[in-house]
Amino acid sequence: MAQNTVNGHNTAVKRVYKVVLSGGPCGGKTTGQSRLCTFFENMGWKVYRVPETATVLLSGGIKFGDLSEDDAVRFQENLLKSMMQIENTFFSLAETCHKNCLVICDRGTMDASAFIPEQRWEEIMRGNGWNPVDLRDTRYNQIIHMVSAANGAEAFYSTEDHATRSETLSLARHLDDRAAEAWVGHPYFDVIDNSTEFDSKMRRMISTVCQKLGIDTGDRLSSNARKLKFLVKGPLPHHSLFPTFQDFNVEHIYLRTNSRKMQARLRKRGKNGHHSYTHTIRKPEQLGQIVEVKTPISNRDWTNMAAQLDEHHLKIYKTRRCFLHNNQYFQLDIYQEPCHKR
Repeated sequence: MAQNTVNGHNTAVKRVYKVVLSGGPCGGKTTGQSRLCTFFENMGWKVYRVPETATVLLSGGIKFGDLSEDDAVRFQENLLKSMMQIENTFFSLAETCHKNCLVICDRGTMDASAFIPEQRWEEIMRGNGWNPVDLRDTRYNQIIHMVSAANGAEAFYSTEDHATRSETLSLARHLDDRAAEAWVGHPYFDVIDNSTEFDSKMRRMISTVCQKLGIDTGDRLSSNARKLKFLVKGPLPHHSLFPTFQDFNVEHIYLRTNSRKMQARLRKRGKNGHHSYTHTIRKPEQLGQIVEVKTPISNRDWTNMAAQLDEHHLKIYKTRRCFLHNNQYFQLDIYQEPCHKR
């Protein structure tokens, strides 16, 4: 659990963490839910598993391929409303639970955009007063895209054990790509590909959740996944040379702390007037690891906490470009003025 200090005493703060398992057909989402649930329950967490709304509706006799474009759009709009209501029920339960709570969503709000034309998706957003920041960035803490076996593990792709799955190999690849693109731009988006055997794929998935939560798994999980950073020099290539991408404005503010070994910062991230806010505490190295605890905060929290600005650190302004390439998620930070000479 995270720690707060009250009158000089440490008090445990319950954590609620909302993660989406997305991906194309036969990617391991169902098994991933089960493995993730077992792992966190063994650590004493309460785990809620939100069912896939589309499967619930399609199992009732709806055949998506038989719908006209207008009917398909209305179906996706109603599916999305149903999904949000079901999720909100689980989110509310998680908030009142006395334990640390993990909420696993089988797909999430942005997955609906993968099945209809972009223009019609924009119509749904405008008609309901929705925006991508609220639906994608602030609703969930982390998105994990489980790459379909149709992309890199074709020998294991099958439709036999799924009552509502009928996609061919090529269609499965297309849907997998569309599902991944739907989430491009989320601040904590991880892609779990088929570069290893299936059990290792599951361990990598669990490991990336633990990493985001700052949980030391010791030798319980082995993973080859690493986060790498590169300094890219030279002029920025023309935007047409990039894969499909999302650009966001990002502002970092560093805060005063009681210890030089402790780092605290705020991040404001968004576009078109809609923003998400994060408070990060970077703790001293423990057991060979530097632990970061990230907490979503409100605009009001941002304003109040920004008063604790550390005058010895400049604010950082940048454009963050997010895109997928070869089943890997990239974030390119383009620093803006005023900028430190480094």
